[in-house]
Amino acid sequence: MSRTSKAYIAGIYEHPTRKAIDKTIPQLHAEVAIGALKDAGLTKDDVDGYFCDGEAPGLGGMSMAEYMGLNITYTDTTETGGSSYVVHVGHAVEAIAAGKCNVALITLAGRPRAEGVSSLGARDRGGELPERGFEIPYAPAITNMYGMAAMRHMYEYGTTSEQLAWIKVAASHHAQHNEHALLRDVVTVEDVVNSPMISDPLHRLDCCVISDGGGALIVVSPEIAKSLGHRCVKVLGHGEAVKHLNGGRFNLTYTGAAKSGPIAFAEANLKPADIDYASIYDSFTITVLETIEDLGFCEKGQGGKFVSDGNLISGVGKLPFNTDGGGLCNNHPSNRGGMTKVIEAVRQLRGEAHRKVQVPDCMLALAHGTGGQISTRTGAGTVILGRNDA
Repeated sequence: MSRTSKAYIAGIYEHPTRKAIDKTIPQLHAEVAIGALKDAGLTKDDVDGYFCDGEAPGLGGMSMAEYMGLNITYTDTTETGGSSYVVHVGHAVEAIAAGKCNVALITLAGRPRAEGVSSLGARDRGGELPERGFEIPYAPAITNMYGMAAMRHMYEYGTTSEQLAWIKVAASHHAQHNEHALLRDVVTVEDVVNSPMISDPLHRLDCCVISDGGGALIVVSPEIAKSLGHRCVKVLGHGEAVKHLNGGRFNLTYTGAAKSGPIAFAEANLKPADIDYASIYDSFTITVLETIEDLGFCEKGQGGKFVSDGNLISGVGKLPFNTDGGGLCNNHPSNRGGMTKVIEAVRQLRGEAHRKVQVPDCMLALAHGTGGQISTRTGAGTVILGRNDA
């Protein structure tokens, strides 16, 4: 049965750099845009919709549209942290379905590594934040935020550091085959649990890399996809959600994926067991574990057992994940990893992942992004993608 799709992903590009000491952020945006357009077989003159996050240089998408010479009739600068680009895919699909545009360009770029930006401190977004008086005085650190979530999951469900370590081990097995990955050495469970403690119970190897670069996607209408050929990938379902502290009525063991996932699966008329490959946002190992549970790949509290013993390693386990090495080993550009999650999912569906990690006959894939911090407020985005003949 061939499933219908309101729009297709026609082009992808991940910037090869991991430290952009000789490039500006606008330049990186332009370079990834050129790469994705070339991959799709289109030019900038075909683009009539542009999507970027709130951190793109200038005023919304207007400055970048001018910089890249785009003539657009639709723009979207939705900002949900690292999930923004997964959310953008869904928004681009709906804009295309509504006739607002036909070729949507989505770009991400940043250079926190070159600028020496630390990922420890929670980002201060200004004096008018409604939560400022309740949180900023306590100097929250990002690592501590995720450490709290991990500690709570361990308390509630008996999850262990060794189980979390298996997530990093799987990512490293995949990263060894990626020539651009920042960390290519294969690690063991012992390596992870014996690495320096960063925020109890999270160790250094439970944390993602900090990298520069970026990526881009081209989303097109079905009519244009038909003219471009079989490499176009169907967008079958999309869900998004915001989870916050809710006045203190808050559970640290859940993420926004518990809402965005079911919405995406319902739209695609699929279930977790149908998925051949999953790109899961991996800012920390605990992010992956909770997300896998919330998306329905296993029951809540069983994530530790599910990810153990190589179950996430391509060719070994039941749920191959992040076959590029993910944010834990490969790339977490601008401290925002949702873009690369979609890119690798598309590679898998095209059969263009490295041969050592390519999922055989990959027909259906999921990409999920998590923005913000899972211990306070997060934006979640989930997309279900299908091969052209799915």
